[in-house]
Amino acid sequence: MALLSVSRISRRGLVWSVSRVPCREFWSRFRKEKEPVVAETVEEVKKEPILVCPPLRNRTYIPPENLQNHLESCVKEIFGSSLSTNWQDISLEDVHLKFSLLAHLADDLGHVVPNSRLHQMCRVRDVLDFYNVPVQDRSKFDELNASNLPPNLKITWNY
Repeated sequence: MALLSVSRISRRGLVWSVSRVPCREFWSRFRKEKEPVVAETVEEVKKEPILVCPPLRNRTYIPPENLQNHLESCVKEIFGSSLSTNWQDISLEDVHLKFSLLAHLADDLGHVVPNSRLHQMCRVRDVLDFYNVPVQDRSKFDELNASNLPPNLKITWNY
């Protein structure tokens, strides 16, 4: 501890002098004692990155043979039974009817119109054209692997 003593009395009050003790020790009693920090040992496990062939996605879509009849029956169900002969030119401006039609077709056919293509579905004809296109969902590597490659090129997923 620091030793305080009164060295002299002046007009302004008592003058205190501190014996030659570092300030750190003088003020240390007012500080909170810090608890020692225990460092935890963490073992890092480094694994070699292994390139594994991604699982094949089964998102292929083959349009059914009676797609036009199926779509026409869905349109009659949603828009009403009294449709003219040009049912493919019906506008899909009403978003509730558009949603009902696309949700019904997605459930029935198992193929959903992606968000990036929703703005293109303005008429029933656009929906019919979308569902007429078969989808073969394969990556470029799968296509290269299945094609006839030159003898000096080979694709392997596991090293």
